[in-house]
Amino acid sequence: MCGRYSLTTPLEALRRVFAFEGSPNLAPRYNIAPTQSAPVLRRHPDGRLLCHQLRWGLVPSWAKDMSGAARMINARSETVAEKPAFRAAFARRRCLVPADGFYEWQKLESGKQPWRIVMADRSPFAFAGLWERWERPEKGTIDSYTILTTDAAPGIAEIHHRMPVILDAADHDAWLDPDAGRDALLDLAKPNDGVTAYRVSARVGNVHNDDADLIEPVDA
Repeated sequence: MCGRYSLTTPLEALRRVFAFEGSPNLAPRYNIAPTQSAPVLRRHPDGRLLCHQLRWGLVPSWAKDMSGAARMINARSETVAEKPAFRAAFARRRCLVPADGFYEWQKLESGKQPWRIVMADRSPFAFAGLWERWERPEKGTIDSYTILTTDAAPGIAEIHHRMPVILDAADHDAWLDPDAGRDALLDLAKPNDGVTAYRVSARVGNVHNDDADLIEPVDA
């Protein structure tokens, strides 16, 4: 699964990787947590890739309220095309979720050890995401998103058996293609073995902590 992640890469470096338009104010985020807002990249009908702040935890358009959002931070790629909460978004509202690391907790006899998982070259990347729009006259409009997950790559499977779907840069356009077929999209939802991991402080477990020390390695 993916319950926390980071996006600390400077704006201009992100723009070089993703080629999105606009000048969003992106402060470094070291501990993005469920129900918080974070940058998401969506393809406009005119072809431009735009960056917006969306709420993490998908709220289906038909939901009565937002109470289930915290449980909708991830969508299993194996069932995303069939699950009522995700299938419409999978068919029509796919997005890129930029990041430069994510956290998983390894269960040990001594407790849970958090790890930060990054690309081996420390480059930013994109999770495969879905987004939805929830509208109510009394609440306004909420755009929210979820991150797809798949089996963990062999190099990190001992930490956790699942991982978010990290798209290869060459597959970004295919994931956003409104005409892409179901099978072609699901073929993109595979483990990414270009990742590596290192231990980080247990402070990352507190959502109120969001500072650069969280991404520093710690001893075993």
